[in-house]
Amino acid sequence: MFYAKILLFGEYGIIKDAKGLSIPYNFYKGALKITDTDTDQARHSNNKLNEFADYLQELDADLVKFNLKQFRTDLANGLYFDSSIPQGYGIGSSGALVAAIYDRYAHDKITILENLTRDKLLSLKKIFGQMESFFHGKSSGLDPLNSFLSLPILIHSKDNLEPTGIPSQPQSGNGAVFLLDSGMMGETAPMVNKFMQNMESPVFRKMIKEQFISYSDNCVDHFLSGDIKSLFGDLRRLSKIVLTHFKPMIPKKFHSLWKKGIDTNAYYLKLCGSGGGGYILGFTQDIAKAQSVLKEHRLEVVYTF
Repeated sequence: MFYAKILLFGEYGIIKDAKGLSIPYNFYKGALKITDTDTDQARHSNNKLNEFADYLQELDADLVKFNLKQFRTDLANGLYFDSSIPQGYGIGSSGALVAAIYDRYAHDKITILENLTRDKLLSLKKIFGQMESFFHGKSSGLDPLNSFLSLPILIHSKDNLEPTGIPSQPQSGNGAVFLLDSGMMGETAPMVNKFMQNMESPVFRKMIKEQFISYSDNCVDHFLSGDIKSLFGDLRRLSKIVLTHFKPMIPKKFHSLWKKGIDTNAYYLKLCGSGGGGYILGFTQDIAKAQSVLKEHRLEVVYTF
C-alpha cells in the first residue's frame, strides 16, 4: 500500500533549490492488484501501465533495471493500480503508482529497511524522477520518494534531503492544516511551464529570490521547531505573495476567498503542488472559525497543532 503526499512547503521553490517539506497523507492510498473484473477503472489503469512498461524498457539500465517479463505477464493477467488518490489534485497520484511499480518490479532495489544514506536517497530520487517523467514530462522524483518511504521528507536543496520528524499532533489543538477542494483538476506541466516563462523576467526572479523563497524557507523552519506565531507571520506574507504573483495557478473563483483569509486572518491559503486546480492548502490557528468562514466549501483536516 502506498500513500498520497502533501508538499506543505516548497512548491515552485524547490525547482530553484529552496527548502521543502513533504509529508505522507494516508487518507488516500493505492496498491497494485490483479483482477479479471472488467471495470472502466481497471481497464484504463491496465492500458496506462502497458504504456508505462514500454517507457520503462527505454530507461537507462545503468540507473535501474526492471523485471519487465513479470510485469508484462501480470499486465496480461489484469494488473492495475487500485487507487483512491484523486488525479490532478496535487497530492501524488502518479508518485504512489511509481513507488508501487519500483517496489514490485525493480531489480536490486533499495529498500526502506536499509540504512538510508544520503547517497541512497539521492539515487532513489533520481530513479523516481526518471520513472515519473512518463506522467509529467519532468519530475523531481520527490512525490514517489515520499510515498515509497512513507516518512516526512525535509528538502534542504536538490542534492540534500533527509527523512525528518514533525511535531506531534495534540488532541486538543485548535490550529490545523487543511485541504480545500477546488472542484477541478489541475495539470502540472502547463503550470510549471508558466512559472519557467515568468522566471525569465528579472522582476519576477528578484521576487522569487528575495521574498517567495525566503518566506517559504522560514515556514519550514518555524513548522519543524513548533514556532506557531512566527509560522503564521510568514504564512501570511507567503499567501499574499502567491495571490499577487501566482494568479494563473489559483482558480479564478478562489481569488476572493484567498484574499478574504488574508484580510480576516481566519486562515491563509497556499498552493498545493503546482496549482491550477486540485486541492488548495490552508492553514489556520482556529479551525472552527475557518470552517465557519468557508462553510460553503469542503475542508479535509490533514494535521492539527
